[in-house]
Amino acid sequence: MKGLLIKSPWIEKILEGKKTWEIRGTNTRIRGTIALIRSGSSLVVGTCELVNVVGPLSLSDFRKTTKNHCVEPSAVGEHLPYKETYAWVLSNVKPLREPVPYKHPRGAVIWVNLLFFDLPAIARNAGTQAARRT
Repeated sequence: MKGLLIKSPWIEKILEGKKTWEIRGTNTRIRGTIALIRSGSSLVVGTCELVNVVGPLSLSDFRKTTKNHCVEPSAVGEHLPYKETYAWVLSNVKPLREPVPYKHPRGAVIWVNLLFFDLPAIARNAGTQAARRT
């Protein structure tokens, strides 16, 4: 399983179901279930499905889709966040009841390969927003 590193406050917005597009400067061919990792924490905090990639986006497209990515147009001004800007479309987000630690490999900035990780721990902790609040 791959783990996607996402900075705060964006990871929280994804886990709350408010953000369904993760904005990135590259395309990806990865699809399917991925782990969500809070950047800088060495903790897996959720899972989701990476179902599609939209882009490259124009500035007009970016401004029209604020509800999907939660980046206010005023935050980017007259320029997109990246030279080529893509929206990685996420669905079926499942916050973990308890974050699961992993050993962060040196140099990983976008993806972490979790093949040698205790994947059953992620599956056991996967839940819904309601389960997370109880």
